Amino acid sequence: MEQFLRLLAIQRAFIKYGLDEFIFATPLFKPFRIIFYMLPWNWFGQRRKGPRAHRLRLMLEELGPIYVKLGQILSTRRDIVPEDIVNEFAKLQDDVFPFPGAEARKIIEDAYECKLDEVFLEFDETPLASASVAQVHRATLNDGRDFIIKVLRPGVETLIRKDLSLLQYLAEKAEKYYPKGKALRFTGVVREFEKTLLNELDLQREAANASQLRRNFLGEERYYVPEINWKLTRRNVLAMERVDGISVRDADKLKEEGVDLKWLAEFGVEVFFTQVFRDNFFHADMHPGNIFVGAGKGDNPATVKVIDFGIMCSLTEFDQRYLADNFIAFLNRDYHRVAALHIESGWVPKGTRMDELESAIRTVCEPLLDRPMREISFGELLQRLFQIARSFNVEIMPQLIMLQKTIINIEGIGRELYPELDLWKTARPQLERWMDERIGVRGLMKGAKINIPKLIDRLPDFPNKALDVLDQLHEGKIEMENKSKEIHELRQEMKSYNQRTVLAVVGSGFLLSASIIYALDNTIHGDFLSVPIVSWLLGFSGIMMLYLSWQEK
Repeated sequence: MEQFLRLLAIQRAFIKYGLDEFIFATPLFKPFRIIFYMLPWNWFGQRRKGPRAHRLRLMLEELGPIYVKLGQILSTRRDIVPEDIVNEFAKLQDDVFPFPGAEARKIIEDAYECKLDEVFLEFDETPLASASVAQVHRATLNDGRDFIIKVLRPGVETLIRKDLSLLQYLAEKAEKYYPKGKALRFTGVVREFEKTLLNELDLQREAANASQLRRNFLGEERYYVPEINWKLTRRNVLAMERVDGISVRDADKLKEEGVDLKWLAEFGVEVFFTQVFRDNFFHADMHPGNIFVGAGKGDNPATVKVIDFGIMCSLTEFDQRYLADNFIAFLNRDYHRVAALHIESGWVPKGTRMDELESAIRTVCEPLLDRPMREISFGELLQRLFQIARSFNVEIMPQLIMLQKTIINIEGIGRELYPELDLWKTARPQLERWMDERIGVRGLMKGAKINIPKLIDRLPDFPNKALDVLDQLHEGKIEMENKSKEIHELRQEMKSYNQRTVLAVVGSGFLLSASIIYALDNTIHGDFLSVPIVSWLLGFSGIMMLYLSWQEK
């Protein structure tokens, strides 16, 4: 019932902002456009005033955080989204309609269990920025330091859970009725999205993420992560050092301040791949509203400053190895290696022919990779690879969805700053360094350095443990059991074969014995009745045993 009511709310917002006209403008519904004019809510033209992009943004803001997140992603994709919509959706990064500052004050006071005057010298009720899940306010601590206080929107968790429930319902239906739905793992993607969003609602988790990222880059003066005040941080309130800088989307201002946009774009890519492959901990919400630049003065270099650490991701070592191998294979146009990696990883169904997969990858990617490297769009490459995934029923891992989205965002921001950005050239040193550290000589030395001390620590106990195992085997306390159905059936067949073999050998022995007794008997055998009774018994038994041994079971 909740899903149905939410669908009605979405439909109402769609109609309220006059966006149903887009549906009837498509070729499929254009013949039925007369119905559009007959609908009662379209009799009042004033409901659809204003540019379409503006109305789309207002609808996303009204529908809530999940739809705002969707708009944020689309705002970085100028390659697939019209210019007017991209520019309007860019306002969703940090310009969502705020909730009252007095309400924010009450939430903070309830969290601290005291009046704000006891904690802050100053607190500005006018929001500094307002996003889909929370908004931030300026504050000055009693020691004079400038901080920002991030406060969760009231009721946001309830709304997100309702929307996630609706998405899960739609994903289940898509997997059930869409032929390739299971291969595309809609429900898995929604579960991963759910985990990410719910984690974003815990500001203490965000604070821990910020502390970890800050620690990872303490030695890098060109990349700055603000400090967290843990004494003033709660699940719904976050206290973080305030950072100043120029928004990365303001390219003109950056140029005025003398920031090298080429360096900035390449450094952003380098930092991202460092986070992915060196630290295995990367910022997965890199939209322009979360990146600022401090212009360098004199000998001090420009500094990239990041905020909003609600969405951070890690990959398994298998995922890292798979990505690095694939990226390098693509750089080298080694399509055979790409196909082999997909088959080795088990991402394609069993029985997939490598030559067919390799041919499909070459057909899709060669026209794209034939361009100069700086003109290759990673987003377009991923889009084409998903086409291959659909045709070969490749299983897309949910844990990689956030990584793919973040790479597309980084590329979009970098190309905005420096259109000739060569993403591949910038990323390659990081990938090759990681591969060398994992599978080269350094990787071998690193593995030995980690594992040899563990082995040495366990060696003194090894003789005693070995003796314990032998004692238990001797006493019958350890039993070897194989529950495989195939092994059980094989055992039964072998048992039956052995039984038939024994019957055949014994039966043949009985017949041979009967013949010998008959031959050695001195009695003149005129008829069958004169044959010794022993020969009869042995012969009859032998024949019966041979007959049984010839049966299949």
